[in-house]
Amino acid sequence: MSRTASNESTPDARQGRSDFDPSRAWDEGGAEDVPTLDVSYFPGCSGHSTGREYEQSARIVCAALEIQLHEIEDWSCCGATSAHATDEELAVALGARNLCLAEAQGLAHVVTPCAACFSRLKHAQAHIEEHGSPLGLPDVTGSARVVHLLDLLADPGRLLMLERLRSTDLGALAVVPYYGCLITRPPAITGSGSPENPTSMDLILERIGVQVKRWPYKTRCCGSSLAMTRSDLVEKLCTTLVSMAVRAGAEAIVAACPLCFVNLDTRQRGERAVPIFYFTELMALSMGLDGARKTLRMHHVSPVAVLESKGVM
Repeated sequence: MSRTASNESTPDARQGRSDFDPSRAWDEGGAEDVPTLDVSYFPGCSGHSTGREYEQSARIVCAALEIQLHEIEDWSCCGATSAHATDEELAVALGARNLCLAEAQGLAHVVTPCAACFSRLKHAQAHIEEHGSPLGLPDVTGSARVVHLLDLLADPGRLLMLERLRSTDLGALAVVPYYGCLITRPPAITGSGSPENPTSMDLILERIGVQVKRWPYKTRCCGSSLAMTRSDLVEKLCTTLVSMAVRAGAEAIVAACPLCFVNLDTRQRGERAVPIFYFTELMALSMGLDGARKTLRMHHVSPVAVLESKGVM
């Protein structure tokens, strides 16, 4: 590609929309005109442990769509659920430290694939905008805006590229998109204009050709970290989600959060095991990328049989 997206950033209002504005990166030309995009990347702790499938597929998808992920040097845990449940000041400081490191890279956006990391970084950013940086940390200016990977990949330019690169027919596969709680809520923090009915994953899945079934559970809670203390409750929540997905006509659920994925993959207790995908895994499959099938054998509920029945594997 002949152009590179500008790294300039403008502080956007948090109400009503994501902090990723595709119009700043693409001028509505054809797929060949979509510029290479450089972003700061916060992988989160799960990317090196329980969410390796997500991390690996996210990297190969971004490379194929000419998004350069610049991993933040010396990043640390965002605090996830534990920090803000015990010490709000610590939770803000953990997020602010990572934002400070990201700003040093001089790029316009900080991208993370993890819903919990996204939530904590957005909360830290909101706190800094209102109260300034926590004591002991350099000033964070807000020049690098926090974006979830879904919003980055669902901009019109990347969708055009995705359609152009699609080489595998996934049209026989029926799925439901599952966003979980934290990508869109609370909207005053996340910037979501439709917190109860987000559509970014729907757009991606439709563009790769899968059958996207409609259901009213796309932002229902899976139980999150209660899996450690109230596994009975999480099993009930996840089993309900899976049964409702089947009732909607889906053969699989597509997730965008490592914890949601693990809960749904390991805590469902229905009569029929339903495979769970990361949306990036299906994107990689649709483009026929090297390594696209490797992560599928890491799942608890294997998706291989479903894909074989559709002629994909």
